[in-house]
Amino acid sequence: MNFLAELLISIFLVISGIFGFVGSYGLIKLKDSLQRLHAPTKATTLGVGGVLIASMIYFYAKTGHVSVHELLISMFLFLTAPITANFIAKAYIARNMRAQDLPSSHGAFGWSVYDDPPAGSPDTRDI
Repeated sequence: MNFLAELLISIFLVISGIFGFVGSYGLIKLKDSLQRLHAPTKATTLGVGGVLIASMIYFYAKTGHVSVHELLISMFLFLTAPITANFIAKAYIARNMRAQDLPSSHGAFGWSVYDDPPAGSPDTRDI
């Protein structure tokens, strides 16, 4: 394996290690669950992504073929991490927030998306 490939692999592993360390530190030091949620999700996405890029470079330099496994893992990670974080945040809000803590929506149904638009808005269409 040539020096450039080893250098790129080392750089990506160090960068992903830094992201992993910062995410772990943030998980320990931040105060509540919503703040703690951001550090690990960003760290896993970027940290594991760096390890997967280093693995792709290694196998390409070693065998001359692009490994599809790392691309599939990256796609799965980038799709599931934000969705999981969103579900955890919604569960936290549903469990810990009261209706009087939220600002008023001035709608008949509260924070529902089914309210009709105001009469003079450009979204109102004559059907």
